[in-house]
Amino acid sequence: MNPQSGPLSTTGAFGGERKAELEAMFDPASGDWQERLSYIVETMREMSSINDPQKMVRYYASRISPSLASDGLVAVSRRGMPPGKYRVTRSSRFKGEVDPWANPEKLPVLSGGVLGMLLYGDQPMVLTDFAPDPSDPAYEFISGMRSLVAIPQYDGGIGQNMVIHMWAKPEGIDPRRLPEMVWLSNLFGRATSNLVLSRKLATAYQSLDRELKAVGDIQRSLLPLDLPSTEKLEWATHYATSASAGGDYYDFFELPGGRLGMLLADVSGHGTPAAVVMAVLHALAHQLSDSSEPRAVLSHLNRELCRRYTANGMFATAFYSVYEPDTGKLTFSSAGHNPPRLRVGFAGEGGPVLSLDQAQNLPLGVMDDAEFTEASVTLEPGDAVVYYTDGITEAFNPKREQFGVDRLDEVIQRPHTSAAAFMGAILREVAEFTEGFPAADDQTLLIAAARQ
Repeated sequence: MNPQSGPLSTTGAFGGERKAELEAMFDPASGDWQERLSYIVETMREMSSINDPQKMVRYYASRISPSLASDGLVAVSRRGMPPGKYRVTRSSRFKGEVDPWANPEKLPVLSGGVLGMLLYGDQPMVLTDFAPDPSDPAYEFISGMRSLVAIPQYDGGIGQNMVIHMWAKPEGIDPRRLPEMVWLSNLFGRATSNLVLSRKLATAYQSLDRELKAVGDIQRSLLPLDLPSTEKLEWATHYATSASAGGDYYDFFELPGGRLGMLLADVSGHGTPAAVVMAVLHALAHQLSDSSEPRAVLSHLNRELCRRYTANGMFATAFYSVYEPDTGKLTFSSAGHNPPRLRVGFAGEGGPVLSLDQAQNLPLGVMDDAEFTEASVTLEPGDAVVYYTDGITEAFNPKREQFGVDRLDEVIQRPHTSAAAFMGAILREVAEFTEGFPAADDQTLLIAAARQ
């Protein structure tokens, strides 16, 4: 039989005098209590720094098990096994090492016999004198032993695992030590189980993180690769998700006559569900053969979302606008989205900031028969429109204060020499305000500046 790890021999590394010292150290009726305390504190400190269950088992064996001065050890488990069967997870007669949590298939599976009786008995047990039967399925692990103590390790009220210490002579241990042994072994078992769970969670998190990053990469690939090249409008954009993937979305649509459509949307929620709906919005928006009427675009998106994709209660706000370069006219419609800010004369001093809130309607995905309205403004040279999602205005600082629309308008009112400088000023103010406090929502910012 060639599996497995320690605890290996519980006596081999200790001479008789040292074994006697360790036995006394764990006997409250003998020895120096201060020395015992020092030994236990040192042990607990070291164990608290171990994050690998295999290392934990080895260290525990080297510090605690020798106090029993046993001649052999075997550990068994019924976790995940059919009724009556069990897996031998550790034995002082194993050679080599196998991680029982990572490679359980490499460990022997048995049923019945003394070990099966002890494990499924679900109680601590002391056998002061027994003679292993050669026909016992676990004979190779218990042969030559004459006494043992069996310690179940409980999980969910059931002894899922059991550690058996054995001696080659009858009455190898004082049964009065059993209560403390059960107590100590189960505390160790819980600590080890927590390490195993922590390792599983870390593995699951890494796998999930890779998937989320892949979703985020796919999502970002749906955004425009390049900014529109228009003679009369200069653009700058910023896009940042609060998680690996998010629900903000923007897109540009080149329309007949040199006109330009721009869609900005914000899906409710965060992470992968929002990213999926964002991808759906992208597909629906690109189904349209004519994207020149803002209200028609939002009606189409709303109708399809309601009919096909929002049974889970998710919705999206959206703002769609069409710019006509010949006249400077900007026609727009809003589906419950934050009204963009219009800065009159963005390179001048003290220009007013207006809210494009004249065509507010219900968010997308709420009512399939919702009606959408339109409004329009004319952009003069030097004007600028600031489109944003609420991740900008609802950014929090450590005091749980929001950045807010007033602070945004104050930055917008300042003179700016270009769309990029305009956007940079806003992002710097948000960063200074939040003081590094993590963003709770996706942040998208677009600046459209009418060239002078």
